[in-house]
Amino acid sequence: MKQAVFELMRMSRICRMVLATCLGSFVLVIFYFQSMFQPVMRRNPFATEACCPKSSHNALQELYNPTQSEFSGTAFLHQARRDQVSETCRAQGSSGRKRRVLTPGDLRHLVVDDEHGLLYCYVPKVACTNWKRVMMVLTGRGRYADPMEIPSSEAHVPANLKTLSQYSIPEINRRLKSFLKFLFVREPFERLVSAYRNKFTLKYNTSFHKRFGTKIVRRYRKNATAEALRDGADVRFREFADYLADPATGREGPLNEHWETVHSLCHPCHIRYDLVGKYETLEEDANYVLGLAGAGETLRFPSYAKSTRTTDLVAARFFHNVSSRRQAQLYQLYRLDFLMFNYSTPSYLRMD
Repeated sequence: MKQAVFELMRMSRICRMVLATCLGSFVLVIFYFQSMFQPVMRRNPFATEACCPKSSHNALQELYNPTQSEFSGTAFLHQARRDQVSETCRAQGSSGRKRRVLTPGDLRHLVVDDEHGLLYCYVPKVACTNWKRVMMVLTGRGRYADPMEIPSSEAHVPANLKTLSQYSIPEINRRLKSFLKFLFVREPFERLVSAYRNKFTLKYNTSFHKRFGTKIVRRYRKNATAEALRDGADVRFREFADYLADPATGREGPLNEHWETVHSLCHPCHIRYDLVGKYETLEEDANYVLGLAGAGETLRFPSYAKSTRTTDLVAARFFHNVSSRRQAQLYQLYRLDFLMFNYSTPSYLRMD
């Protein structure tokens, strides 16, 4: 009798354990299905760590596996540009130069568009004002419609766009892996002359005159007037070239972003850019990016006034009064940009 009672008690405990297990599994199933829906409703759309693009269109996938026939031919061109960058980086690596590890501070130039899955490395003097305007439209959640309605001063306010340096290391890596990364480049000396013309020959750029102009005049102009030393408003291109080639300038820290090399601003040997656009084919390449992002039907890149551009002929005129030795030094400074982005050595250079 005692044996039978013991057996009944044992069976009862087993039944209770089975029942508890089943009930627990049922509760877990309920929580699982709830978790599939509730986080979407509770997610803060303005949260810093919101990583994934809300658009169903995947720009990165569209680039490498185009679903639209008009993208197929262009993809080959951009593959060639990527290959050119990779080959230059490999050559640099084989030369024995040690590659440093990037820090979040190195990513200040990479603008983030979580809506469309884009990372844009802006390069001053390569249509970056208009690109920032376009990025403000893309990330503005309907606040802006026409890029050209955004004042240029507002486009350069840091708080209006988020950069990759503002994220945590895991979120940086996630975006680098899954977002379309692109930059726009320009013939290095045309960009350099454009920066000089904009920052040193226009009267309204007094901040550059004071910060850089006075220093350049003091160092490289003999018998400078008191006015030139005070205002720094009449820097000559030859003096600007002396400043850039001077080893003392390099020891003072990184160059100003307007004349810093592209490879130092965007780190293409560390970050594998999916698309390299060129200033020479600006509108075509820019609208290609917008098409990949699924925004091409509603947004076009602003047209440029070609008459104001710094061309090869304009650059040649400025380099005419620079000595052949200084020209050779400037070429060495920007040599990687010439090689990496497949620009020929300018025919006007005298480097004997």
